[in-house]
Amino acid sequence: MSDNVKRRDFLGMALGGVAAVGAVASLYAVKRTWDPLPSVVSAGFTTVDLSGLQEGHLSTVEWRGKPVYILKKQSGSQKVEGRDFEINGALYTVGIQICTHLGCIPGFDEKTQGFLCACHGGRFNASGVNQPGTPPPRPMEIPPFKIDGMKMVLGEEGAEYQALKKA
Repeated sequence: MSDNVKRRDFLGMALGGVAAVGAVASLYAVKRTWDPLPSVVSAGFTTVDLSGLQEGHLSTVEWRGKPVYILKKQSGSQKVEGRDFEINGALYTVGIQICTHLGCIPGFDEKTQGFLCACHGGRFNASGVNQPGTPPPRPMEIPPFKIDGMKMVLGEEGAEYQALKKA
């Protein structure tokens, strides 16, 4: 009978060990599903160097899977309150380059310094404000941003962004 007891003890411990390993593996899998994907974590903030931007030329970056335009406006351009901000005397504007009508991506025309949505004829000025009489119901959205010297950090609310929200 002592042989039988030893065999049962061994089988019980082996089964317990397999169950423990399975429980740990299951907990690990559950934790991994709760964690955000690496692409989401890395997409939280995007840093853009503004020092290389030329007047009147549009720069587009991706932030959280959306196209964001940054434009250094031409000298002599009028400042659009609530849309434009200054860095070292130069005017800049930023926005999510998605049409507020049906979600298309408007193209930028450097000659007219405006956006045109080819899908339904929506028009926006260089600051992303919708033009009256065209389909878009509101201006393009402004992503949260922070200015640090000549760098823009998308995804973080800074003083410039707060000022635009107030205006």
